[in-house]
Amino acid sequence: MTDLAKDFRAGLQQDAVILPPAVLQDHVSADGTRKWLFDVGNGNAIETVFIPETDRGTLCVSSQAGCTVACPFCSTGRQGFNRNLTTAEIVGQLWWARHELQQPVTNVVMMGMGEPLLNYDQLVPALQLMLDDDAYGLSRRKVTVSTSGVVPMMDRLARDCPVALAVSLHAPTDALRDVLVPLNKKYPLKDLMAAIRRYSAPAPRDFITFEYVMLDAVNDSLEHARALVRLVKTEEISCKFNLIPFNPFPNSGYRKSPWSKVRAFADLLTQEGFVTTIRKTRGDDIDAACGQLAGDIQDRTRITQKLKSVPIVEKGATS
Repeated sequence: MTDLAKDFRAGLQQDAVILPPAVLQDHVSADGTRKWLFDVGNGNAIETVFIPETDRGTLCVSSQAGCTVACPFCSTGRQGFNRNLTTAEIVGQLWWARHELQQPVTNVVMMGMGEPLLNYDQLVPALQLMLDDDAYGLSRRKVTVSTSGVVPMMDRLARDCPVALAVSLHAPTDALRDVLVPLNKKYPLKDLMAAIRRYSAPAPRDFITFEYVMLDAVNDSLEHARALVRLVKTEEISCKFNLIPFNPFPNSGYRKSPWSKVRAFADLLTQEGFVTTIRKTRGDDIDAACGQLAGDIQDRTRITQKLKSVPIVEKGATS
């Protein structure tokens, strides 16, 4: 770039790097779903998934190497947590997909590895690039952030970059959600629902989706569905539901709900006036389905927990 000052170019050469993400693996499912494993250094790898449809192409993007939320039905949560991704690493997944694929990326969902709102400072600039007409030019309704319910960051996102919001609900009561989504112990349903009302207030129905993974004999009964209806109607939330058949992974301890129960659950919600979809399982033969992304994480959280559990036998014995 000879039109830039020499000293500025020298500074760029010294301090800046422009490189594509390093691909460790590239898998294509029988249904056309494609999954990349990207190297993010220090023995860590993240996963990104592209889901092709006849009328759109959806890219599922990761925001962290691992996840601290530790939902027990999610393979990512079982891997622990290492670090937040940088804005460049988040956007780099979209950059790579756009250059590799024959089909355009029309939708981006922050539903890959990690809790996006726990990496807020790196997430928002990435979202802004996705929306910018001089960058990727996606519509706000075509970019979705999925959260397990980080209430303070939901309020900030509403102010800073109000894209579509998906909330990983998975249970209609605090008692059950405390087990399935441990973050609920910090931000219980009452606080979460209030934050959702604040988020959706400027444009009801346009932005809020509740995600609900269907776990056999855990949260899939008609009574659970009725409790879900009571919760949402009592809190006056305008929303739609996306029911997600559980995608098994080794030693999960959970089973997929029978199709008849999923259908009955969806029918009850529909009869109560809610738009309800059942997510089609895609890419499960390459472990690219919802809840199956695991990557390869050098877990800092468990190492730290082990260090904290070591008894201090003398001053300076642990650090």
